[in-house]
Amino acid sequence: MAKYIHFTDEQKLRANSVDLVEFLKMQGEKLLPSGREKRLESDHSITIRGNEWFDHATKKGGHAIDFVRNFYGLSFPDAVKMLLGGEHGIEYSSSNKKEEFKRPFKLPPRNNNMRRVFAYLIKNRMIDKDVISFFAKKKLIYESKELSADKTKEYHNAVFVGVDENGTPCHAHKHGIYTHGKSFKGNIDSSNPCYSFHYTGKSNRLYVFEAPIDMLSFISIYKHYDWKNHSYVALCGLSEKAMLKMLEINKNLNWVVLCLDNDNAGQTACERFEKVLEEKNISCSKLVPKLKDFNEDLKEMNKIIEPHHEMVMA
Repeated sequence: MAKYIHFTDEQKLRANSVDLVEFLKMQGEKLLPSGREKRLESDHSITIRGNEWFDHATKKGGHAIDFVRNFYGLSFPDAVKMLLGGEHGIEYSSSNKKEEFKRPFKLPPRNNNMRRVFAYLIKNRMIDKDVISFFAKKKLIYESKELSADKTKEYHNAVFVGVDENGTPCHAHKHGIYTHGKSFKGNIDSSNPCYSFHYTGKSNRLYVFEAPIDMLSFISIYKHYDWKNHSYVALCGLSEKAMLKMLEINKNLNWVVLCLDNDNAGQTACERFEKVLEEKNISCSKLVPKLKDFNEDLKEMNKIIEPHHEMVMA
């Protein structure tokens, strides 16, 4: 049974008071000046001011929680959790705060082995063990070992690391590995959204995903199709910033394959990305999972292996 998440009135008030301008910048979104407000570059119909927003196309608006629910397609508890900074309760500054100290980026402490992460990714997510080992050997996946604030509990999570051009870690996405209830997932505080979890190959093709597990699932499905020749990036959200950074750094990349979730949020983001790529004269195609995402497809494939079914990468 999923654990019930209760938020106090004070927590909901703090979440609804988050400065959306700062919040969106930390998610990698670019904002444009529009009088006393800001306008989303990815969707010019949406304007932001403090903790308030308004969509001029749909004539809907509100405060921070409703914005995160609508823009990222999240449930109410997940939206509040995201605004409050995840499991550690690290909150973004409220709109009435002029300046907030930004913590330096720091990877979570490592466990001395990866047994829990390997077990979770292989048994629960059906990801190929050789694919996991490949990224683990590059130190792009590891198992964390963290203590609760009162030091009475120990938490283990899968950590997916993003590095810059020099190989320096500057982004990390943490995903819970417990099988009961809904797993925690979120980016580490002060992660640079330009450098999320990725792999760079030699071909001209870049595959784009929402989450690291989606990316690893897709690679597992196409493991025998020379996958290392291509490039991949997990946005760890729905901002195009990491995708554009991959294109900026690797000039040979001129064909993007969008592999976002088969839901309203994912396909709406696809439409935004297609417009951005068109403006940059980058060729673009789309692969839509049969189910919600490529991990769901992978798990379904492992239940029923269809004979004589050949899969071809776009």
